[in-house]
Amino acid sequence: MRKIALVLTMALLVSVAVFAGAQAEAQAGGAFTPSKNIDWYVTSSPGGGSDIFTRTIMDIAVAKDLLNGQNVVVQYKTDGAGEVGRLLVSQIKAGVQADHTLLTFNSGDLMPMVKNTNNRFENFQPIAHMAVDKHLIFVGEMSKYKSFEEVLAALKRGERMVLGGSKGDDIACHAALISELGVSQDQLSYIAHDATSGAITAILGGHFDLLISKPAAASQYVEAGKITPILALSTSRFPGNLNSAPTLSEFGYKNVEVPNWRSIVAPKTMSAEAVAYWTDVFKKVSETEEWNKGYIEKQKLVPDYMDAATFTAYGMNFQKEYLASIGKDK
Repeated sequence: MRKIALVLTMALLVSVAVFAGAQAEAQAGGAFTPSKNIDWYVTSSPGGGSDIFTRTIMDIAVAKDLLNGQNVVVQYKTDGAGEVGRLLVSQIKAGVQADHTLLTFNSGDLMPMVKNTNNRFENFQPIAHMAVDKHLIFVGEMSKYKSFEEVLAALKRGERMVLGGSKGDDIACHAALISELGVSQDQLSYIAHDATSGAITAILGGHFDLLISKPAAASQYVEAGKITPILALSTSRFPGNLNSAPTLSEFGYKNVEVPNWRSIVAPKTMSAEAVAYWTDVFKKVSETEEWNKGYIEKQKLVPDYMDAATFTAYGMNFQKEYLASIGKDK
């Protein structure tokens, strides 16, 4: 009996080894398709623009059967303003896990990352650039000011006020805004949240005067009448229910615009076959009516799909220019 058991055990081990070897050979030499759950990391809190972006793509990909029947598990890693999650993804070793891991990554993530840490864009595998997002200033129902004219008048009187928003590009927008208005950070101060959803909750509670947000996170609250757009941080007015917000140039200032690109990256160690698969998946998503009507048009974004190679060059140039603007060489 012991001999039989030993033979069966050895046969099972050989079978497992052959199967694993065949799987590895197939993946190395042929087209990749997902064979397990996809871990998709988001480094902002649920309900914000990055979360909406991620879940929209995920829902379309599942509905269009683009994931070989596999599930997507969204992993929220917001510690350290998202730096913990980004570092985790950048350090995943080559193998099955690397090929099944994605990370929502925006210019608003890249700027604080390269400013405050040693992590860099080249530590990731760019997959697809999907769209460009812009900002507006809003007031809430409990806000003291009801229009940007009132805000400007209050600033000229020397009143202090607080602007709340998310991190990254929102902070860069605030810096550009106070520079153009000629006021100090003390007079128009900034409170950063892990995601815009947290800032919206705070302004609804009357905890600060003004909100900076992109349309995706704010849209439902505008429709509900809870917040009102009063300034477009753009070179032109937004369409639809955001059209009432004037641009800075309408008040005699230069327009302030810090576009936020929305994209997907992966671990640097992702196989070439998996990169080709994923960049094609997101190209197909970008061509759907659900994406263009249900997300881009609804959330007032600019569609801008780039494949992995194009996005790599774009992202590296963006990083180079940003590092130069803050006086860092690398």
